[in-house]
Order: sequence, then structure tokens, then C-alpha cells
Amino acid sequence: MNPERYLPRSLPSKLKGLTDLALDLRWNWNHSADVLWQKIDPELWKATNDPWLILESSSRKRLETLAADASFVNELQRQFAYRKTYLSQSSWFDELYGDDTLGTVAYFSMEFGLSEALPIYSGGLGIVAGDFLKTASDLGIPLVGIGLLYQQGYFRQVLDMNGGQLAFSPYNNPTMLPVLPLQGPDGEWLRISVELPGRTLQLRGWLAQVGRVPLYLLDSNDLLNAPGDRGITAELYGGGTEMRLQQEIVLGIGGWRLLEMMNISPSVCHLNEGHAAFVVLERTRHFMEQHNSSFSISLHSTRAGNVFTTHTPVAAGFDRFPLSLITRYFSSYADNLGVSIDALLALGQADAEDRDSFNMANLALRGCGGANGVSRLHGEVSRRIFSPLFSRWPQHEIPIGHVTNGVHMPSWDSAAADALWTEYCGKGSWLSTLEAIKQAWQKVDDEKLWSMRNLARQPFIKAVRQRLARQQAACGVSTEGLMQCLQVLDPNALTIGFARRFASYKRPTLLLADPGRLTRLLTNAHRPVQLIIAGKAHPQDEEGKLLVRKWSDYLRQPEVRGHGVFLEDYDMRLAAEMIQGVDLWLNTPRRPWEACGTSGMKVLVNGGLNLSELDGWWAEAYDPKVGWAIGDGQEHDQDPAWDATEAEELYKLLEQEVVPAFYTRDERGIPKVWVEMMQQSLARLTPRFSCNRMAREYTDDYYIPAATAYRRRTSNNASLSAAIEKWHKLLTNNWQHLRFGQLTLRESSGDNLFQVEVFLGDLPPEAIRVELYAEPLSRDTNPIRITMESGEMLTGSGVGLYHATVSKGRPASDYTPRVIPYHAEASVPLEANFILWHE
Repeated sequence: MNPERYLPRSLPSKLKGLTDLALDLRWNWNHSADVLWQKIDPELWKATNDPWLILESSSRKRLETLAADASFVNELQRQFAYRKTYLSQSSWFDELYGDDTLGTVAYFSMEFGLSEALPIYSGGLGIVAGDFLKTASDLGIPLVGIGLLYQQGYFRQVLDMNGGQLAFSPYNNPTMLPVLPLQGPDGEWLRISVELPGRTLQLRGWLAQVGRVPLYLLDSNDLLNAPGDRGITAELYGGGTEMRLQQEIVLGIGGWRLLEMMNISPSVCHLNEGHAAFVVLERTRHFMEQHNSSFSISLHSTRAGNVFTTHTPVAAGFDRFPLSLITRYFSSYADNLGVSIDALLALGQADAEDRDSFNMANLALRGCGGANGVSRLHGEVSRRIFSPLFSRWPQHEIPIGHVTNGVHMPSWDSAAADALWTEYCGKGSWLSTLEAIKQAWQKVDDEKLWSMRNLARQPFIKAVRQRLARQQAACGVSTEGLMQCLQVLDPNALTIGFARRFASYKRPTLLLADPGRLTRLLTNAHRPVQLIIAGKAHPQDEEGKLLVRKWSDYLRQPEVRGHGVFLEDYDMRLAAEMIQGVDLWLNTPRRPWEACGTSGMKVLVNGGLNLSELDGWWAEAYDPKVGWAIGDGQEHDQDPAWDATEAEELYKLLEQEVVPAFYTRDERGIPKVWVEMMQQSLARLTPRFSCNRMAREYTDDYYIPAATAYRRRTSNNASLSAAIEKWHKLLTNNWQHLRFGQLTLRESSGDNLFQVEVFLGDLPPEAIRVELYAEPLSRDTNPIRITMESGEMLTGSGVGLYHATVSKGRPASDYTPRVIPYHAEASVPLEANFILWHE
């Protein structure tokens, strides 16, 4: 594919290859190439930071002038060489695993936040997905992304003259986005077909290149489709329930079929949230066709290679669809799978009695061999949420682990931070493991750290003033008023940032609990504090829009004006400016409703500190040496009294600890306590909450095991999967006949000997495991699980005797016999949730 054919004009010969640089979204974190795009069109670069748009907008005359500029051509050649080295050099994955260990990972996500130049994201889920692709590229993980190309993306926010939120959805012209149409073997545009009720949907394929990683995108805006179907991919999370279902069909089923068309056979499919769960069914269907096997055996084969990540902290947040709607869309599909529609519906229901809706997260969990939450606390919350699928299993044994999210640090560091990181850690510090970072930052002296913070804050305040002036100009503010906008804020004052989706559970107005007290804090003549606020409320969230208005009203008060601003249209570019420039990041969600939260992670690389609720990532990151925390680590639901308690705690921390730490200076003018916290945060938290660590964890703990299990189950004509299916049927048919007999306990001087009868019926002893189980003594300890040894079988009775000897460290009454399924190659309880307890 020659990308230059999609430019409105040909490039001079000396600029050949410039399109490859512009279309590789690696420019988003390779800031050494910024000089090229700035040289082509300084104004457009400042306004958009979009190389592809700049290249498409450049005249032939301008391009010829650049081709005659020796310095530009030399820099272009240097960037070509730099990109070639990056793409060809040995990576972390190559050195640790080699070429044949994993195969390909297909990463499915409803949104990807890579750059404002490709606006196909709304918030945290997409930002994590985008950072993950960038990190996979840096580390050489063999991964491809699968998503949707939206014509409108997520809405754009404007504040009216009264500070109220307005929502607009401008059209994304694909020809102006850094994507290329995918071509089939015949050179024609690649199209993928997906069956919908009464018609066939045609999907077009697109490619966005992210360093080493291709991101494949689908859109339905094809003239071959009916008008309604063309709009399926019009807007991210737009439309009603049926359109949401259609989008998820496109992502899961269409996404897998795109991989087939591209001759990509992934060993692992990673579902970034339940939106993509239909890929479970389509991958199974494909396996059935390829191997002429049944649905159940095919599901056992493919699920081993599927990984499900849930980002949802409340059960109500999962996508659910009416059973009648699923029936209408999937009746024929179920026929193709060789199962009844009721059997297909059961995959999305909680249990046999729950017939109200089809839950995409349930389908994802039942179709994957591994599942995880996105922080340690969220892992615990997820085990509680999914416990109905594992009746009578202890909550800590619900098969959901956790991989705490991280951020792609090179995408979020300021120029000042990048210079210091390069000086002390090297340019390639994020391309491998991160062991040396802690030691490197402990060598940085106070003056350099404080200089980095000041150098980042100065341009940020300038950018905030310019943004505010543009906002006010759009509202018809006078010239005098616009000049005042360019004077607000103090580039040397303590600057606090808060930017979130404005939803009630995030408590964005907690700091406004006592407006008078906040005003006194902001306007202190000797120790001033300033606030930069940003965030969108969902267009249909009236309460969220009122919270936006509440901040707007407060910051317009004459006594506060100049000490804080609300910046409209929070997006990736504004987020980068804020996290690079603020000194302190504030986050006040209601625990445990923040699954992870990554905005506070982004300030780490820039030397910013955090003050946050003990929720999400901060619950495992917090230490008094690296930041501040509110809350008691418990859940209080929507309790106004507790909100008031935490607001008081927040004010006290700001007044008595945060502000004094920032303004108490030594003889050199350096805030010693503040800078010590900066150093500890940079050294300890930055590597720990980087996407580098996160991606390596997914590879080591999920991808490699999943790929290995998938290969084992699919080899030899899926004989292992057939054996697991036979075992599962045996359990299903006989578990109800399983029961305990007599339990006896004999004591010796230091041990207790347990013996129990188990009536197995027709179950062979090797199909189950009998255990003694004792609950953990505290939250930080593990349960005790002791496998009881099988003794003699009572002749002809189907009764087995099982025994175990346990030391008297805990009372005998703490231990309860239980029977669970056992198969050396199966995941229990994920694949067999049967359990029997001794009563």
C-alpha cells in the first residue's frame, strides 16, 4: 500500500517517506520529530499537533520549498533512521520470549485514546487502551488492536455565557484522520460482512499504525448499507440500546472476521471490557468450522486463549440487553452454532432463575480462561460483583485477579521532565524493565527537581490563559475582558488540578462543600492557591451538568476570579497540559466506585503529587512519603454525613499539610519537604504505575499462560478439549448425587486427624478433589486448603474415605470438608463451578 496516493498532491522526491512518519502515531510520543511538523506549518501544528492534517493541508509550493531546505531534509533523514532503528531493534519481548512463544494477541476495545488527531475515545477506558498499544510497541509485544472508527467520536463540550454545558458532535472525515483504508488481495477496499436481522451489514476496514502495532478499525458508513445501518458507527456510546448492541456485534463478530480476512490467527484474544464479548462466540464458531467440532468442545478449546479485563466497579455498569432483542439478533446465529437460543442466552445470564437480561460481562467471563480487574481493590470488588456466577464459593476464590492499570509515561511527560529523565535514566528507559529508575532518581539533587517543576508550570499557566481567552471570546466578552484573561493566575503559585468526568459518584464538588473556606484558601496573600478544573458530564446526565455549572458559578465570583478557571472540552491534549503543569492532582471519588483511575498516575512522571481518596490505584500506592489521602479505606455508600467528614478532612490537609509543604522554603528558595516527596514519588511510583509494568504483567501472567493453554487444547484435533468436555458432562450429570457421610476427628498431642466419607455415586474419584478448608484469619492472609488423601473405597458402595492430618495451630472447628471438581488441565471454578460443603 502506497500511503502517498491518499494525499491531495504528490510529494517532492526528497520528501518521500514523510507520509510514513505522519501516519505512524508514534509521533505522539516521539517528540524529537516535533521540529519537522512545526517547520512545515507552525500555526497548524500549534493548533492541532496533527502531522497528517498538516501534510494534507500543505501546498505543493510549500512542500517544494521544504525539499530545497537542506536542514529540513537532513532532519527528515535523521527521523527516518531513528524510526528504522526503533522498529528493527531487539525488544524486551524478543529477548525474554523470542518469536514463537506467544503468537499474536488481538486486543479488542470499544475505544482507543491515542491522540486528539484520532478522536475515537471518551475517557479512561480508551486512554488505557491507547497507552497499552503504545507500550506494546515499545516492548515488542506481538499485538494488534481491534476497534471502531466513529464518524463523530465522543461529544465536544462548550460552556455557554452562564457556564452551562453544551454538547456538539463534529464529523470526523476519515480522509483527514491518520488512518488508511485496508485493501484486499485484489486491491479493492476490504469489506467484512455481518448478518443482522433481515439484511447483511457491510463494514469497511481501516488501519492506524502505532509504532510496531497495527490498530484495525471498522466502520459501517458504507453506501451499500441502509441509512440506519450506516449510522451504527456514527457516535461512540451514542444511540439507544439496539444501536449499542449493533456496535458490540460489529466489534466482536466483525472484528474477528476482519482478522480472518487479514489472515491473522491470534492465539490470545484480550477483551478490554465486556463490550467485545461477542468475539467469544465468533471465535468458537470459526473453530467449529475449521475443526468440524461441536460448540461445547470448540468453546473449551478457544476460551483458554481468551482474556477478559473488567473496568466496571458496580454491577449496574455492565452492558445488559433485553432477552427479546438478543433473540431477534442471534436466533439464526445460534442455529449456526448448533445450540438452542436458550443455551446461547444462558451464557449471558446470572443463573437459571435470572431471565431478565443478557449481561455482556457474564458472557465474557464464561468465554475466557482468565479474568482480571484493574487495581487490587477493584479485583476484590469484581470478585464480589461476579459471585452470583459462583454460588457457595468463597469470595476470595472467585476467579478474577487484578492487573493494576498504568500509563505510557513517554506520552505524558513535559519537555522539562523529559530532559531530566533522559539525563538520569537514559533515552530508552521505558523500552525494557525498570529496575534502575529508583536508584537513578535518588541521585537527582533538589535544585534540579524544583527547577523541573517550575519549568513545567510556567508554560502551563500561559496555555491556560490562552485557552480561557478563547473560551471567553466565543461568549462575546469585551476586549478588556479578554486582556484580563491573559493576566489571571500566578505562574509561581501552588497549582491544583482536578479533571474528571463529572458524575455524582466522582464527587467533583467535594471541594466546594464550604465555599467560603475554599475562597480563603485560594486568596491567601502570602500562600496563594489556584485551581484548574476541567471535565465533561454525559449529555444525558442532568445531575452531572449541574455539577459543571456549580463550579462555573463559583469560579466566576469576583473574589475568586483570577485564582481558578474551568477549562472547557477536556480531552487528551488538555489532559496532557494539565498533568504536566499542575503541582498537585486532586481526586475525590466515592470508594469503591473508581475502578482504578489513571489521571493521577500521569502527574508522577512530571514530579506532580497526588491528594486522593483511598480508592482505585491510590489505595495501593498511598504512603505519607509520596502524597496525601482522604478516607478511612472503608465503604460508606452515598452517605451525606460521610461526604461532609471527608470534605473537612480535605480542607484540613490542604490548610495544614499541603500548602505549608509547598511554601516552606530553605535558604535556596526550595520547599524541602515538597521536593523530598517529589523524589520519593518519582522513584517509587512512576515505574510501578507505568504501562510498561502493566504490559509486562499481562504478558507474563495472562498472555503466555493463555497461549500455552490454547495450543494444548487445540492440538491433536482438540483431544484435550474433548476430554475436558467429557469430564464436565460427568460432573453435570452426577454432582447432584454427591454427598458427605460421617465425619470423624481424632486428636493426638500436636495434630488433628480428619476422616470423612464421600458418597461419589457414578463419579470417579479422579474427577473431584476433597479438601479441608479454613477461612483466612485476616484480609491480608490466604485461606487454608488441604487436599485430603483418598483411602480405601468401600467395596461396591461408591463411598470413598478421605483423610488429612492438620497441626493444632488452629481449632479443629475452623476446618470444613468440601468437594470441588478437579482436572489437571481445567480452571476451577471458572470452567466448573460445582462445590459441595460438609454441613
